[in-house]
Amino acid sequence: MDGFDWDDANRDHIAEHGVSVAEAEEACSGEMLFVDSYMVDGELRVETVGSTRAGRILKLLTTDRSEGIRVVTAFDATRRWKQRYLSSMGEKDE
Repeated sequence: MDGFDWDDANRDHIAEHGVSVAEAEEACSGEMLFVDSYMVDGELRVETVGSTRAGRILKLLTTDRSEGIRVVTAFDATRRWKQRYLSSMGEKDE
């Protein structure tokens, strides 16, 4: 599966959290820290933490669809999740 599944609903939702489509895609495309997964209405949702090239660390909720990876939501990770992510990548929080 290549690409992402975007429509007005998920674009607008992440924009409410101050996250752009490009940032969400970057965070999903790099090294990520797995947080959890669970089923919602028969669809597997996966929680991860990832970062952008600019160093913004995001918590993401995604699902795989035939159209591509659908970002359900994305927002700035809490300090706790930022620390866990950086630690998992072998870096220290500043």
